[in-house]
This record gives sequence, C-alpha cells and structure tokens, in this order.
Amino acid sequence: MSETRDDPVFDSGAPTSGETQRLSALIRRRVCSNASPFTASGTCTYIVGSGAVAVIDPGPEDAANIDALLASIPGERVEAIVVTHTHRDHSPAARLLQARTGAPIVGCGPHRAARDLAEGEFPHLDASADRDHVPDRLMREGDTLTGDGWTLEAVETPGHTMNHLAFALPQESALFSGDHVMAWSTSIVAPPDGSMRAYMASLDKLRERTETVYWPGHGGPVRDPRRFVRGLSAHRRQRETTIRGRIEAGDRDIRAIVGAIYQGLNPALRGAAALSVFAHLEDLVERGLVVTEGPPRLEGRYAPA
Repeated sequence: MSETRDDPVFDSGAPTSGETQRLSALIRRRVCSNASPFTASGTCTYIVGSGAVAVIDPGPEDAANIDALLASIPGERVEAIVVTHTHRDHSPAARLLQARTGAPIVGCGPHRAARDLAEGEFPHLDASADRDHVPDRLMREGDTLTGDGWTLEAVETPGHTMNHLAFALPQESALFSGDHVMAWSTSIVAPPDGSMRAYMASLDKLRERTETVYWPGHGGPVRDPRRFVRGLSAHRRQRETTIRGRIEAGDRDIRAIVGAIYQGLNPALRGAAALSVFAHLEDLVERGLVVTEGPPRLEGRYAPA
C-alpha cells in the first residue's frame, strides 16, 4: 500500500507518483505510474471532497493503480467518476473503478473527431483515443455535479480532443483543466481528432474566467492562470507565424518544417510535433493563408497563398 499524505500542510508542488497528496481542503491528487515524454510524471487523478467523493480522470487501464487509489481513501465512498476527455491515459480506468465501486461515469461524451477523414487518410493519426468510453451521464457547458461541500461545473474546452471538458470548483476558485492547459508542457493538438481553431477558441474562453489556480491532467498546478493562458495563446500565435515563415522560405512539407523549428527535439516527440504543425497548417488552409492541393494532409505539400 502506498503512503497517503493527508496532513494539514497542503502540498501543491510537483506531483509524486505513488502518493495521494492533499492539495487543499477539498482536493487530493494521486499520480498514475505511467510516466513518459507525453505524460510527465504520470496522469493526475483528483479526489474531490471527503467521505463521499468524486474521482476525476482515474487514468489508464491499470488495475493495480485502481487498487492503490482505493486503498488510499479507506472508508470513503466514490459517488461519481468524472472524465475530462477520452485519451487512453485518462478515461479507461473509469470502467475499472466503476466495476469496483458502482459509481456512475459522468463528464465528457464518447470520443469524436473534429472532422471527417479525407479520402485515403490514415484513420488514426492520433492512436491514443479511447473509443470504448460511454458515460452514464453526459455533461454539457454549465452542467453541475454536487456533493457534500463541493460543486463541479462543466466547462466545454474542445481542441485537444473535441469532447474535452474542464471542471470548475467554485468553492476554491479552482479549475481542473485536463490536458487543455498544463504548466509542464503545451498540449498536443492532433487532427483529425483535435482542432487548432477550436483549441485557440477554448483558450480565449478561459481567459475570461476568474479561477485562481488550475489543476491539470499532468504536472503541477498552473498559478496565475489568466496570465498563463495569455502566454499560451501568444506562444501558439508565434508558432503559427513561424510556420508561415518557413513556408514562405521554401519549406513545402511538414517534415521540413519540424526539422527547422524543433531543433534538438527528443526523437520520441517528433511525431507529436508533426501533428501539431499539421493542426496549424489545417487552420491556415481553412483561413486562406496557406494553400495545398486537395484537403490538408499530414504528407501533403504546402505553399504561401
């Protein structure tokens, strides 16, 4: 059984795998043992409330992790299993936890793509989708889930996936931001499942909100989130400008663009970088700023408009 940190000194620093850490009066965090270049130290699972709790994003299909999660909350009852989005490092364990507790699965809907596949396009550019996820209760913008002393309010934030939800906790002016906003890394946006245009619109939406801390799906908390989200938006706009510059300089395919703007990148992340560039190019083509023959493709050739 792993150690449970439940003392009155709240721990809001870097997540530690194998511990259940108390972050605030209402929030505890447990990190799954699935560290990777894409997941930081692992998927952050959040426990909201005490006694009768909600569990947010129980993680990948890992029975041992669910055993450890339940062992860390002895005598407490899971009343709801909340899912932000359908990637395999977030949602599959919801079904394992439901089998152990009988709690309903609520939150995001089944996985869906941002657009139809183009003719001949490989169907799963983003292979991380959990296509078996079906919630007992689908939550939409403004829908709430309530417990003893806490409320979770759904905030639709499509882009990373099109069914992505964040959840506001008004009692603590906090937002569980899933993979939409993270302090440790920018989020991958991978067509056709994700959409850069939707992602940017969701960032703009969060800039209008007033939460003072975000608890993301990976890594530590986001402090001063309105300023942080402004920075994320500026970073994405600068990346778009850089991609247009590479095309104007003569780069014609995604491989060349990735090689030019992601120098020194971990080779394990080159595929993700290519998908991110593809997402920007797809948006640029839709806006008439870049041209390609036919619909945008990962292997397509691009030119200035």
